[in-house]
Amino acid sequence: MAVSAKQVAELRARTGAGMMDCKKALEEAGGDLEKAAELLREWGMAAAAKKAGRETAEGLVHAYIHGQGRIGVLIEVNCETDFVAATDDFRQLVHELAMQVAATAPQYVRREDVPADVVERERELLRRQAEAEGKPAHIVDKIVEGRLDKFFSQVCLEEQPYIRDDSVTVGDLVKQAIAKLGENIRVRRFVRFELGGA
Repeated sequence: MAVSAKQVAELRARTGAGMMDCKKALEEAGGDLEKAAELLREWGMAAAAKKAGRETAEGLVHAYIHGQGRIGVLIEVNCETDFVAATDDFRQLVHELAMQVAATAPQYVRREDVPADVVERERELLRRQAEAEGKPAHIVDKIVEGRLDKFFSQVCLEEQPYIRDDSVTVGDLVKQAIAKLGENIRVRRFVRFELGGA
């Protein structure tokens, strides 16, 4: 199916993807903008997965102060080249990630960073809760795993719902940036300060 330049431009404005990718997605989706946007997202996630193992030795350390100096965040986000680190898109991503940390106070970057003893303590607590609620023994494990996923989505930055669009996780936001910028991107670390906090 032939697609118009106007459709391609509209999809590009909506997704930030390249012109040729937008054209190909629209052709595959039969001109449907929603389906084309979803295709681009799938392709981007696949591209991000391919780049996941690449070394990230460049990037930015960014400071964000919120609430008239009541909350401060220092975050390090890495990419592959200093060229990408200098782009407005990368800088905007890092700023958004810092705002996310300020707003939601995660404790870890990703699930793998949570110490095993913390996970086991939480798992045991959730098991006792499920049993105290009178849940049948054969489904307690499923309930515990579901609630453990919820725990990770609260304490791990990459698993949190993005503050500007809760249909997307922060990890998905990073993958979208990887697809757009063409380099692996990794949140390395962050620290959050709150006035009067511990």
